[in-house]
Amino acid sequence: MGLASQQVWLLRGRDVQACYPASTARNGAGEDSGSERTPRGWHVVRARIGAGLPLAAVLRGRRPTGEVWSPALHEAQPGRDWILGRILWLSGREPGVNRGRRADGVLVDSLRRYIYLHGTPDCEPMGEPRSHGCVRLRNDDILALFEQVPAGTPVLISEAA
Repeated sequence: MGLASQQVWLLRGRDVQACYPASTARNGAGEDSGSERTPRGWHVVRARIGAGLPLAAVLRGRRPTGEVWSPALHEAQPGRDWILGRILWLSGREPGVNRGRRADGVLVDSLRRYIYLHGTPDCEPMGEPRSHGCVRLRNDDILALFEQVPAGTPVLISEAA
């Protein structure tokens, strides 16, 4: 995942298997809890959520609400932070950086910050930072990625392109 390029790359070894446009945090990169920033460094897919749900199923608190996103639902709830279809929930691998707390006691734990790769409405722009810390992907793209990425897959979020 490159923050500068706003793209997610699926790698097998050093070979790029797929590249997906993404949207990371509008507040930029950062690890502090409550910052609404996208955390950097090595992570792992801790949990895969949403298998078998409709492509645009609405999730809240990692559970389906029973809603399926539509333009009418979107218009009825402006400003809602839509989490759709699938979630790849990340856990930091670097103590004091994106796991646990920093030396000064500040929580930097990606898992406890609920940092995900997840689907978002197709009307939302990709390629520009607009999220609250998560990595947003088109619904078709998160579905394709979800099908190829098991729990335990390493994920690097880097500021580099």
